[in-house]
Amino acid sequence: MFKKSSNTSITRGNNMFKKLVTSLLATSLLALGLIGCAPNAAQPNAPAPAETPAKGGETAQKDFVGVSMPTQSLQRWNQDGTNMKAILEGQGYLVDLQYANNDVNTQVQQLENMITKGCKVLVIAAIDGSAITDVLAKAAQNNVQVIAYDRLIMQSPNVSYYATFDNFKVGVIQGQYIEEKLGLKEGKGPFNLEVFGGSPDDNNATFFYNGAMSILKPYIESGKLVVPSGQTDFTTVAIQGWDSAKAQARMDTLVTANYAKGQKLDVVLSPNDSLAIGIVSSLKNAGYGSADKPYPIITGQDCDKPNVIAMINDQQSMSIFKDTRTLASKVAEMVDALLQGKEATVNDTTTYDNGAKVVPSFLCDPVYADKNNYKEILIDSGYYTEDDLK
Repeated sequence: MFKKSSNTSITRGNNMFKKLVTSLLATSLLALGLIGCAPNAAQPNAPAPAETPAKGGETAQKDFVGVSMPTQSLQRWNQDGTNMKAILEGQGYLVDLQYANNDVNTQVQQLENMITKGCKVLVIAAIDGSAITDVLAKAAQNNVQVIAYDRLIMQSPNVSYYATFDNFKVGVIQGQYIEEKLGLKEGKGPFNLEVFGGSPDDNNATFFYNGAMSILKPYIESGKLVVPSGQTDFTTVAIQGWDSAKAQARMDTLVTANYAKGQKLDVVLSPNDSLAIGIVSSLKNAGYGSADKPYPIITGQDCDKPNVIAMINDQQSMSIFKDTRTLASKVAEMVDALLQGKEATVNDTTTYDNGAKVVPSFLCDPVYADKNNYKEILIDSGYYTEDDLK
């Protein structure tokens, strides 16, 4: 009995020992498997998970920037918006780019939506610089900074910076071009001139006009430049909304009233390309463009593709080139400074008073392009290709 009982006990003990070893081995293997599969398990010298660096060297979500452009109907605003979005996204920002179809209410709604979605900075090319004060007040309440893009935002203290080209200089260059081509400094004349102005709700339009007239007015007063229509004051010559069709209609009226009997039209001051293309269309319909009736000198601004082609074809004489890549880069620098709590670089702190404050500004330099230099200015710089201008 004792023998049998002893063997049974040993057998039971062996079985219990085997179960215990098996259990321990299974537990160990399970633990090792879990450790091997755990993606974030702490291991000596393991690299930390990658994080997105924010501006200023901290770790955070990407900052959100709203970009509001007035319309897609003009080539230059498409280029401005595209350049701005590409540069800001290249710097790591999230960008909401919206176009307002030249409708103030649409632009206000888009800006409100950007604020609601949590943007940190608004970059605004205003349709009407005096019509968005309420939405800018809302932006300020939500600690949203505002940069006025190319068009000064009026009557609001809630504008941090303004970035544009030297708009008075734009007009000066147009006036100097006319002065040189007509030989006015050498005493040549008289020549017949008609004057066009930009949209009265765009603050830039008065700078263009005043710049050009600072050169041309002395010649008008001396009789070297004659304005047969008698229309020279800005209110009379301004074209609402920079509308090509309205410019064409006004030029039709001027031709019928003042040049229908063979009088010669020597020069048309047009502040930008959208007006110039309407003026060219009007004159073409009136029979201009022949050896006996050549186009007058016609100025412009923006170097839009149809206008550069018109220059190549001797219809438009020149256009001010404002490289939107340069302007977009400067605004991106301003955005970066604001989001890092720094001051942006400016080069004008006295000129641009919006009625509520003098807005610190950065002014880029404009140049002109014509048939003689457009390849150097526009093609060699990579702004256009040869195929773009066919």
